[in-house]
Amino acid sequence: MNRLKLIKNGILDENPTFVQIIGMCPVLAVTTTVKNAVGMGIATTAVLICSNIIISMLRKMIPDGVRIPAYVVVISSFVTIVEFIIKGFLPELNASLGIFIPLIVVNCIILARAEMYASKAAVLDAALDGVGMGLGFTAALIIIGSVRELLGSGSFYGLAVLPESFPRTVIMILPPGAFFTLGLAIAGLNYLRGRGAK
Repeated sequence: MNRLKLIKNGILDENPTFVQIIGMCPVLAVTTTVKNAVGMGIATTAVLICSNIIISMLRKMIPDGVRIPAYVVVISSFVTIVEFIIKGFLPELNASLGIFIPLIVVNCIILARAEMYASKAAVLDAALDGVGMGLGFTAALIIIGSVRELLGSGSFYGLAVLPESFPRTVIMILPPGAFFTLGLAIAGLNYLRGRGAK
């Protein structure tokens, strides 16, 4: 597969959020602000790239019978590193994301890419797959977070954008707002893809 296509694949063709609809827990929970969305996206992307590389490097040494536990050990090691970095350098983000950083370990995007791609691919291809899927996931989080923060709080990345007179739609920063935004984003993307196919 063309290496640029690997990145495009994760962003558009097989976007984990809008196309595969996996890894929904952080998508729905942390996208109340763009800042949270960016933080979770970068953390997940870092874990995805690093774990893909290591799993690809070890793919011929890991016996089939223990491959899933081995993948979880690799993934949890990188999640722990990322969590310590966020706690040490970004305590405000750590407080905001809370339990969702350690839960990256069980994010099915990372485990799915380990099983479906990294365990069968060369190291560079596995790394590029991680970049593409991570960027696709981050873009989805930012899109959903932007809509929710703008309509729910009148701000973007913590900066006031809409005037005080603009009515706030509080439901957008509540869980139902996440479902509405995700559903509309998926519908919009499917509509655009359908038009592109014609």
